[in-house]
Amino acid sequence: MKIIRVFPQRTSYTPDDPMVFIGDPPLWRPAADEVHISVTFTWDIEEGKRLAEAWGNHYPVVHLGGPALNSPANEFISGMYIKHGVTFTSRGCDNHCPWCLVPQREGKLIELSDFAPGHIIQDNNLLQASRTHLRQVFAMLKTQRKAATFAGGLDARLVNDWIVEQLRGLRISQIFLAADTEAALVPLETALQKLSFLPRRKKRVYVMIGYRGDETINDAIHRLEETWQLGGLPFAQLYQPPDAFFQYPYVWRAIARTWSRPAAMFDLHQVEADSCSGQISISGLLCAASYADNVLTG
Repeated sequence: MKIIRVFPQRTSYTPDDPMVFIGDPPLWRPAADEVHISVTFTWDIEEGKRLAEAWGNHYPVVHLGGPALNSPANEFISGMYIKHGVTFTSRGCDNHCPWCLVPQREGKLIELSDFAPGHIIQDNNLLQASRTHLRQVFAMLKTQRKAATFAGGLDARLVNDWIVEQLRGLRISQIFLAADTEAALVPLETALQKLSFLPRRKKRVYVMIGYRGDETINDAIHRLEETWQLGGLPFAQLYQPPDAFFQYPYVWRAIARTWSRPAAMFDLHQVEADSCSGQISISGLLCAASYADNVLTG
């Protein structure tokens, strides 16, 4: 069956084969049996509906779905809705973090017995899986031509000595952990110490900032800097509510921009020592953000 896949916007994970399109139907359209409109973000749902109607003018069978519309996620076909190389070996999560929609959409963690091979592991909470399953995942990763990336994130609380030994046996591009709250810094410190055989550039840490507007800018900067001081490389993520897209003020966007780019973060700490303040501050951050932007854009 020939299936066209349509996405409201392109991301780093969007497939790029000839049957993939972004937005409205072009003048030249390939023959296809079905068109699937895939919506990842809730704020794109209305655009997805519009695209379904637009593509429906040219194809008789159009389906609208995706994570934002709670489509079933147990089956995963490599390269279908996410680019080749990305895989899921499990679905769901047993945690109930208030900002996360995974338990609502996918339920408790289940292991996929026949998962697709890939070097980018996107599982929501891989380390909640059994050791039997994890051995299968690690064995699969050893067969991949590219180094492993644990992009879905490893729960820092579950990084034990056995996990560390398994990771030592892999070629690793990046491991992602998380520090979404101040309390999360404690298990993060332990996990980063156990992963000390990896350089900072390979130890990324998702840091959600601005949750529900309850966090101050200084608190966000403090948590990001703490993550850096513990030896991790932060990846700042501005919190977005599930039902809308919030446009943050410039200073928040500057924080997220600087603290998600490795080059900008290394420049930030150099600039603090050389030309701005001796400690993290809002003015120091904006100075470093401006400097880093100039460096990154030439």
